[in-house]
Amino acid sequence: MATQTMAGQSAHYLRLEEQYGAHNYHPLPVVLEKGEGVFVWDVEGKQYFDFLSGYSAVNQGHCHPRIIQALIQQAQKLTLTSRAFHSNLLGEYAEFITRYFGYDKVLPMNTGVEGGETAVKLARRWAYDKKGVPENQAKVIFARGNFWGRTMAAISSSTDPSSYKGFGPYMPGFELVPYNNIPELEKALQDKNVAAFMVEPIQGEAGVVVPDAGYLTRVRELCTQYNVLFIADEIQTGLARTGKMLACDHENVRPDMLILGKALSGGTMPVSAVLADDEVMLNIKPGEHGSTYGGNPLACAVAMEALKVLKEEKLAENAAAMGELFRSRLEALQSPHIQLVRGKGLLNAAVIAHPDAEAAWTLCLELKDLGLLAKPTHGDKIRFAPPLVINEEQINDSISIISNALQRL
Repeated sequence: MATQTMAGQSAHYLRLEEQYGAHNYHPLPVVLEKGEGVFVWDVEGKQYFDFLSGYSAVNQGHCHPRIIQALIQQAQKLTLTSRAFHSNLLGEYAEFITRYFGYDKVLPMNTGVEGGETAVKLARRWAYDKKGVPENQAKVIFARGNFWGRTMAAISSSTDPSSYKGFGPYMPGFELVPYNNIPELEKALQDKNVAAFMVEPIQGEAGVVVPDAGYLTRVRELCTQYNVLFIADEIQTGLARTGKMLACDHENVRPDMLILGKALSGGTMPVSAVLADDEVMLNIKPGEHGSTYGGNPLACAVAMEALKVLKEEKLAENAAAMGELFRSRLEALQSPHIQLVRGKGLLNAAVIAHPDAEAAWTLCLELKDLGLLAKPTHGDKIRFAPPLVINEEQINDSISIISNALQRL
């Protein structure tokens, strides 16, 4: 009887979501209730490797004790003042994060997509006030295949019909160029009304698409040459995920604006940030942009601890070493179902080769049954991105699970 009760728990929660929740996601059929480090557990008590990491929000591992302790301590004192008043932590956090990444100022927000929206607003205002672009003529260039959320602005830059179709009309002043294509980018930047080029150093949602070596260096050079702001969307690639603190660090490139989110809170709450120097940031005046929760004391305490953990536990270095091991082990399987393995650090993807168009989803269901959670993206690709605290033994165990699942496929 007890077994039947346990087995029915997942179905119960799935039914509740189906009946009362909006149908805007298609999750794997697993109901999780606990997480620690690289592992999560479902309501039946089954343990899984988490190879999605909340889309890189839990880089520090699930429920990292230091981050949770910082959250609890601050939550017992003060959680929110709104920006109508000062708090004792906002200035401390602003100093901490700007010194950490080497920028003059930070504008704190909550979600990653809010960070993207903020960067676009800052770029447009800079274009009008500093570059001399005529009012309402500023353009922002994006790379095809980008993904930075699903707000009206974000979908207006999307090339994915599932994001934008049926939601028009779209935001004006957005233009697209192919990703990893310098000649097309240079052509677009010659338009004197271009304010900024916003790009992911590695395209995550598109299937972990890594650009050619030197791409970001040339982006930086061209943006400088044409007086255009270089905005790096490091919401998923930043904070040690790719084996460096920022993916831009692989080419020692400094963007004009840096957008961070996800792991900025270690996966405990929505925290995002836009970093820039005074020439860009100080064009926005009081009342022209803001957020009720942006920069709240709880977020400030959590973000500082989350950033300290990344450095003190050398998670970028571990991501670099474990990522190299993972890719080499995955390629060594020589599975006929894996067409290509690509990635950097612990942001990796496998392109699945199979006559069945649903093979990647089927493989993820097999992986789930064997104790590893991953999710397909764009049909035939599976992202493999575990928390950065993973060790060599756990990588080997994960590869064994993936090997077994491929054999079942």
